[in-house]
Parts: sequence; structure tokens; C-alpha cells
Amino acid sequence: MALKTVSSPLSPEIARSLRVGDQVRLSGRIVTARDEVHRYLASGGAPPVDLQGLVIYHCGPVAVQEKGIWRVTAAGPTTSMREEPYEARVIRSHHPGAIMGKGGMGENTLRALQSEGCAYLHLTGGAAAAVARSITRVEDVYLLEFGLPEAMWVLHVKDLPALVTMDSTGRSLHRDIERDSQENLQQILRRPFNSAEGT
Repeated sequence: MALKTVSSPLSPEIARSLRVGDQVRLSGRIVTARDEVHRYLASGGAPPVDLQGLVIYHCGPVAVQEKGIWRVTAAGPTTSMREEPYEARVIRSHHPGAIMGKGGMGENTLRALQSEGCAYLHLTGGAAAAVARSITRVEDVYLLEFGLPEAMWVLHVKDLPALVTMDSTGRSLHRDIERDSQENLQQILRRPFNSAEGT
């Protein structure tokens, strides 16, 4: 397990070098995208910013505007599996450096990570205010017609902590844990029941 400091946009070499288990401190320019933006991009919509190498963050931030300047007050990750129907098409069409969210993604996304040299970064849920403290500024917001949480926010972050849980080699920590859990469950179910253990 390595601690890596990376900056978005990621170069293809850096994106491909990230491995499951790596701890990441992420800085640079990222964009948010939830259901509406993913549906829009997957159906052929043109992104308002060039996504190549950027980190796409599954997040609907809470933001307030003060004297014409946006400030994000909470920015917790959205459950990434919501975007599984769209993510592979988005990755293959727009070539981001990494996808970031919580809970991991499925086989279609994993194959796209492999073919395009991309990684998945996992953030801990329930820490929305802590994540917001890593946001140094809001550069812009696009696609506001989808609503504030569903819009595409262009954010700058500094030293945002994340964990690589899916990588371009085809490894998925989420899949490994699910497999190991199933194996452990089967071993427990095969074990003879001893009524004395319950007394």
C-alpha cells in the first residue's frame, strides 16, 4: 500500500499507475456529476468542460452564493452504483483520469477502467463537511437546468484523502470483499451446528 500525491487532471501514466490499496491525496481541478449529468453525457450531450484526465466526482454538493461567489458547505460522495448504467460510456467517450464516489461500481465500469486506463477512488460516506474543507474554490457551475445538486460543478481541491479501490489492471477491492464474504458465509453454513454453543 502506497501513499500517493496526485493532481487532477491526471496524466495517462499516473492514472494507470494507481493500484488498489493506494492511499491518495488529491489536489487540482475536479468536476461533479450525478444522475442527470451522467444521463446527459451518456446520451451524447457535449460536456461544458474538457473531461480528459479530470476526476469525475459522484456528488451533489450543498452550495451557497455570497456576493456572487459560490461556496460549498457540504460535499459528501453519492453512491456510485447509481451511475453504473452510464459510467462505461462516459469513460470511453470522455477519458477522465479517475472516477470518485462511494461504494464501488460494477463489471461494465471495471472493464472501461481497464480499456481506458482509469481508476476509481473511494471516499468515506458521512463526512460531507470534512470533504468540503478540502475544496479551495468553486471555479464555475454548468447545467444548472438540472438543479443545484445535479449540476456540473467545477471545483478545486487540496489534499483530499481517498483510497483506490478499482484500477486499470481489472482489480476491484469491492469484488474481492464480496467474494471473500460469500466464501466465509459458505464455510459457516457448512459447519455442524452445536446446540451447546448457544447456551
